[in-house]
Amino acid sequence: MKKCTSIFFQLIAFLVFAELLSAGPVLAQDAAGRSTLPDAPPSRLIAMEDAQPFPAAMQPPAAQSVSSSSADTTPRLTRTQAEQMAIKNNPRVSVSRLLALAQHQVVRETRSALLPTATVNATGMDAALATRISAGSLTASRLFSHAGAGTDVTQLITDFGRTTNLLAYSKLQEKAQNANALATTEDIIITTDQAFYNALQAQALLQVAKQNVATRQTTDLQVSEMTKNKLKSLLDLSFADVNLSQAKLLLLDAQNNADSSMAALDAVLGLDHQVVYELIDDTSSTQPPPADAQQMIQLGLQQRPDLQALNYNAQAAMKYSKAQRDQLFPTISALGTVGTVPVRPDEYYTSNWWGAVGVNMQIPVFNGFLYTAQAKEAKIRAQAASEQTRDLRDQIVRDVRTAWLTANTAYQRVTVTAELLKEANLALALAQTRYKMGLSSIVELSQAEYQQTDAAIGNTNALYQYRLALATLNFQIGTNP
Repeated sequence: MKKCTSIFFQLIAFLVFAELLSAGPVLAQDAAGRSTLPDAPPSRLIAMEDAQPFPAAMQPPAAQSVSSSSADTTPRLTRTQAEQMAIKNNPRVSVSRLLALAQHQVVRETRSALLPTATVNATGMDAALATRISAGSLTASRLFSHAGAGTDVTQLITDFGRTTNLLAYSKLQEKAQNANALATTEDIIITTDQAFYNALQAQALLQVAKQNVATRQTTDLQVSEMTKNKLKSLLDLSFADVNLSQAKLLLLDAQNNADSSMAALDAVLGLDHQVVYELIDDTSSTQPPPADAQQMIQLGLQQRPDLQALNYNAQAAMKYSKAQRDQLFPTISALGTVGTVPVRPDEYYTSNWWGAVGVNMQIPVFNGFLYTAQAKEAKIRAQAASEQTRDLRDQIVRDVRTAWLTANTAYQRVTVTAELLKEANLALALAQTRYKMGLSSIVELSQAEYQQTDAAIGNTNALYQYRLALATLNFQIGTNP
């Protein structure tokens, strides 16, 4: 009895072993017209034209338009070109520069109070001789027929610093506006970098999604053939179909994200129409971020144009406060007038010309404490401007340190995600081999494919997030990349 049982189990083991041997060649020999499972995809991303996951009729509209257009007709765009285009076309840059030019004219307006004022008058009159005005008001109550011309000149001698302080206030405001224009330019640059890297990352993720669809579609076709040949069950085919559908959904989301990112980039570039660019990635090697955070903070405090603008505004507020205080002082001006009267009645005009010079002092006595209140208001606003500057300094210290920490973490993630992708590729290759030999189920293969796709997405995100982190760090320290 025991001998029969032993022979029975040996027979079963022999049949299972023979089944495995027969299944192996079926799965491995594609030269005989039979399909094999694909190897693990390489670490690099496949080109867009190399992966066609859907037939032409099944491709999304955006994917069809991209695949049908030739690479020669697609304009190429680098990050530097994108920055230059945004600075040239973005209306925010134009607005900031125009405001700076307008502020320069305010300086000229304020300086005019220090320069002489001259007016030329020409007067002719025909009147009933020596009649008197009995209503209204004119410069003289008695009228004479005459014609004359003359010049009046007024020159400020001193107002005890009020106009000088107002001129200094206007100049500092001009410097602040120029710094604001530079800050706006840097805002546009970092916004352009963000949009550029987001679009580049979205396009790279689109390639990952296409590669994922191509891999899973090949697997689905192979499992389908093996199911027809009774080598795999319908459960395997169902898992393969589900995986393929998930990959197609991921591709649709990636395509939509790529199109949206490109639309955002077009808006930053100042374009009012859609232009799909072929974005050129930076091929330089990935460099680590600066090692000294304190040095970055000092650079930020020295170079940030928005901080410079607030410093100028605070200084301008102090000058304006002094100017408002100087309203309480007298104003001394010189006046002069000269002219001629070629047409005149001789019995009333003793000379054919006139001329006079004089000095006038205007002393404010009482105006309901208006000047005092204005001086106090300006002083309080100057203190508030100084506190705003100090608040921005604290924010810069925080933002630079945060950007430096983010850049270091992003740099470390690049190394970790690259290693993870390498391991995921190896795991996928092993899972495919085990599935070919019939030593594992479709669940293990599906899990390996999912992990490899997730690792590829994570590696792509890490690469571009690090580059964006470096651009943000450059922005925080006030350095154009």
